[in-house]
Amino acid sequence: MIYDKYPAVSGRGDCVTGWEAIGGKLRATGARVIVIESYTGVRQQDLAELVRAIGPDLAVDAADALKASVEIDTMVYPDVTDDPVFGRITQMSIKDFFELRALDRLRSDTFAARGTVVVYGTGASLIAQGDLLVYADMPRWEGTLRQRSGETSNLGAKNLEERPALKYKRAYFVDWRVLDQMKQSLYERMDFVLDTTDRSQPKMIEGTQLRESLNATATRPFRVVPYFDPAPWGGEWMRRVCELSPEPPNYGWCFDCVPEENSLLIDFGGTRFETPALNLVFREPARLLGDRAYEKFGAEFPIRFDFLDTMGGGNLSMQVHPLTEYIRDKFGMQYTQDESYYLMDAGPDASVYLGVKEGIDPAGMIADLKRAEGGDFRFPDEKYVNKWPARRHDHFLIPAGTVHCSGANSMVLEISATPYIFTFKLWDWDRLGLDGRPRPVHVDHGANNIQWDRDTDWVKRELINRSEKIAEGDGWTEEKTGLHEKEPIETRRHWFTKICPHDGAGGVNVLNLVEGEEVLVESPDRAFDPFIVHYAETFIVPAAAGPYSIRPHGPGEGKTCGTIKASIR
Repeated sequence: MIYDKYPAVSGRGDCVTGWEAIGGKLRATGARVIVIESYTGVRQQDLAELVRAIGPDLAVDAADALKASVEIDTMVYPDVTDDPVFGRITQMSIKDFFELRALDRLRSDTFAARGTVVVYGTGASLIAQGDLLVYADMPRWEGTLRQRSGETSNLGAKNLEERPALKYKRAYFVDWRVLDQMKQSLYERMDFVLDTTDRSQPKMIEGTQLRESLNATATRPFRVVPYFDPAPWGGEWMRRVCELSPEPPNYGWCFDCVPEENSLLIDFGGTRFETPALNLVFREPARLLGDRAYEKFGAEFPIRFDFLDTMGGGNLSMQVHPLTEYIRDKFGMQYTQDESYYLMDAGPDASVYLGVKEGIDPAGMIADLKRAEGGDFRFPDEKYVNKWPARRHDHFLIPAGTVHCSGANSMVLEISATPYIFTFKLWDWDRLGLDGRPRPVHVDHGANNIQWDRDTDWVKRELINRSEKIAEGDGWTEEKTGLHEKEPIETRRHWFTKICPHDGAGGVNVLNLVEGEEVLVESPDRAFDPFIVHYAETFIVPAAAGPYSIRPHGPGEGKTCGTIKASIR
């Protein structure tokens, strides 16, 4: 079975590789002042290599104008907080991290210098507009891995040794927000863009190449680059189906469509350039999302598909997601994580915990959760929470405020809105995280959001397998499967043995091939090239792609195939 772990879109032109060639190309432009702006996660050593390859008469490091790290720590504290998981989305900008007098001094040095000047590092564009702007970008996932390994700190911080989870939290609530705001202001000015994710082969393309590639991608089906991560409850299904490395202890997560952190690979004549998929969301939001979703969510990708693998593993944490008003008031997010579990596969004993039992005492459940938090008391889940049998292709709907978790021996395709960090763990089954520490739980937050009327009868009636056939044609049927009316996402399942028509109706579609080995996505008016999808692969069809069809292809021909599709209502 094929699962493409490195999907790419096509780009035009050449890609320059290696520091010497990159430096030579920049020197050849004849620019006197070269500004190299950078995203968090780009290594200082890589920027130093590029400066060396350019060989300027003066090199100006933007870090020399940063405020003292202690001052920055104090400044960001209201957004970072003491909580081990949650903070508040910052309203700061990149200028807040710099000393104004120091910036003025570096500006004067740059202006007065003779010969070639390179201004480099995060915040370099505050010092000089320059004759040439080079942007060193970094996908969030790669940046997270570098934080874990102790290679990089947070913006303006000296915290290489801090726990990775705390560095990630600070990046989520502060660094990414500040630097995304700055990056969006620079897109049209970028003369060149750097890819330093592969430290052995740095790459550079022209800014026009990036912009043209993003423009073209917003008109055709594509996939982002998935990434996989172990978890305390992780399983073995993805290792087998996706042909993953045997080294990690398990694979719990696959982020198969989370453009905020996934990468987009662009193929330039056989050389693949890696750029954050978020660049596409920022650069082409209307054509990617469609007017309706863009008006509702802004330049944010609102649909997330990811895998939760517990096949041979354990239960996910018992959890609940915040209500919209709560996430807005407490954390500064504008929408919450409504979601669903679609069962890609399931063992004979697979289950999903969903909703509270009828007639329970809410105060008693919260008290028992708090007792269990101490570690010397097992939370009696069977007393309070429904446990439903789960089978392949079952669909469980989980609007925010509903107690839930996937049980062991399940392969879940999680379909949800995007703010994925906002999970209030209620109980974690008396186990430790992969770092050997107890994972944080948030019973008080959970208690403020649990909807106690979502009990056994309500869940059975409203949230489990609400499939309804709504259309059919020659060789295909369409079913409405949810999500719940309380949620902004609609899902449809299609079974087909022949050509199955689809219409995005002016909005973005996200799909996964949940049955069948291979299908072909085509445009009836040839607006884009045919696109091949394999089993378990998630793909995006932008609003601008227009109507499309999907049919069995290659080893999938002559067999029944199935897709699950999500769109914004």
